[in-house]
Amino acid sequence: MKATSLVLSLIGASAAASLHRQPLPPKLKRDICSGNTASNRKAWCNYDASTNYYDIVPNTGVTREYYFDIQEVTVAPDGYSRTAMAINGSIPGPTIQADWGDHVIVHVTNSLASAKNGSSIHFHGIRQNYTNPNDGIVSITQCPTAPGKTATYKWRATQYGSSWYHSHIGLQAYEGVFGGIVINGPATEDYDVDRGILFLNDWSHQTVDELYDSAQASGPPTLDNGLINGTNVYGDDNSASQTGYRFNTSVTAGTSYRFRLVNAAVDTHFKFSMDNHTLTVMAMDLVPIEPFNTTVLSIGMGQRYDIVVKADQSTSGDSYWMRAIPQEACSDNDSVNNIKGVVYYGSSPSTPTTTKYSYTDSCDDMDMSDLVPYLSQSASLPYYNASEPVTLGENSENLFRWKMNGTSKLVEWNNPTLLQIWNNDTSFTNSSGVVELPRANEWSYIVIETTLTVPHPIHLHGHDFFVLAQGSGTYSGSSDITSLTNPPRRDVAMLPSSGYLVVAFKTDNPGTWLMHCHIGWHTEEGFAIQFLERYEEARKLIDYSTLHSGCKAWDEYVEESVIEQEDDGI
Repeated sequence: MKATSLVLSLIGASAAASLHRQPLPPKLKRDICSGNTASNRKAWCNYDASTNYYDIVPNTGVTREYYFDIQEVTVAPDGYSRTAMAINGSIPGPTIQADWGDHVIVHVTNSLASAKNGSSIHFHGIRQNYTNPNDGIVSITQCPTAPGKTATYKWRATQYGSSWYHSHIGLQAYEGVFGGIVINGPATEDYDVDRGILFLNDWSHQTVDELYDSAQASGPPTLDNGLINGTNVYGDDNSASQTGYRFNTSVTAGTSYRFRLVNAAVDTHFKFSMDNHTLTVMAMDLVPIEPFNTTVLSIGMGQRYDIVVKADQSTSGDSYWMRAIPQEACSDNDSVNNIKGVVYYGSSPSTPTTTKYSYTDSCDDMDMSDLVPYLSQSASLPYYNASEPVTLGENSENLFRWKMNGTSKLVEWNNPTLLQIWNNDTSFTNSSGVVELPRANEWSYIVIETTLTVPHPIHLHGHDFFVLAQGSGTYSGSSDITSLTNPPRRDVAMLPSSGYLVVAFKTDNPGTWLMHCHIGWHTEEGFAIQFLERYEEARKLIDYSTLHSGCKAWDEYVEESVIEQEDDGI
């Protein structure tokens, strides 16, 4: 197995420019970056947090190269042993580190031996400007990577902040195939120390594949536990049978710390807090925002928040609970009050006796008025305006299937959308859920509504979208839109229970882009559509040789192993 590596090389200015939303004038030399300092985090090289990162990207001339090996492992993150999947033997997998403007290459080898275990890696929230074939979506941008084969992904860090990568076939991400992405750049809040990615997960002592049969037959199962950065205990603190160990982190009084929160759960909406400490929120989903303070942060599946915490408790030796609390309004978990870590002052942690902050159990996003992007952008009136009602039905086997606009996505592993595009096969079936957007640099509005009492985290690939409206009840039209001037921008937003979500994005990135619910069960049950943006330009981006080679290898593996696809393939 190869270790993660870093390769530095000069990249031609013309090649780098082709990855921007709109080509920029070529630069004759690299931008030299000295980063920023604890007292001036807004600065970055010759840029700052006010730079329009949609149009301007530093030309660093740096390529970061990583080697990932997806393996079957036996793990006991809470002391209870079970089989799982991991990248390079660890859960979470290694963190991808890059600077704003760097090029990133990731080689992913599938070393899974069990039948039906194709693989892929999706770089969640990375816009893939003009690199749509590298989005890593089985049945959309690629065939599954067959066992024993390697897929290579190439993209540019045109954004900065915090995100994650994960497998995008079946439920593999929730078996442990995920890790963090840190793209260094300016920040809208000063801090002293960067503590990196902090993952919040739910966890079960059965695999999610084992639980899926019950999920699609009778609804979401109750999960056993949750993890903070891949670890937790199982059982009460006073129980002699408690297993595992808690995540802990030391702090020094007077020092401020950046934590990059990621909700990587299959089906748990968390409220995150640190007892006796205030959270200063400065970014969400790779979008820097005007900092605001809170004591309890609501974070849905697939969402990310960057927070700064000042260690302002002065007693050395004190310890405080860090809490990830499943919201019972939409999450079923047996360890609601026991998904905790320890923040401690001094040389070693002790068992905290602190009290949690009060909160309202709900699965709503943070208030839109708090989520103000630092770089102001505005939406315009749409040329495409669609309503996508969300419903729940059953298939011919009486198993649950979710639908958007009457379509439950069913796509084929061996015939991804990009292969159909290359073959000029535009006869997409209704079950493929394709919405074509042929016009460039125009606005699309998507109204998503549900009458069901189930909230959903809605994620869009290839863009961060503008959240124009979000609320309970029925969407009544433009009167529900607060403003087109600098509304929240992100790539995952909650569709409220019995409510509506209105998002807008500009057709400035050719490709086929998935929109789906980020609850693992629901994606598997067909809750997805795809936007085919600027067909002719998208076709020109396809590397047919690489696409065909991967699909040929998968077809050969299927023929040898007699595999039948049993889910929607996303």
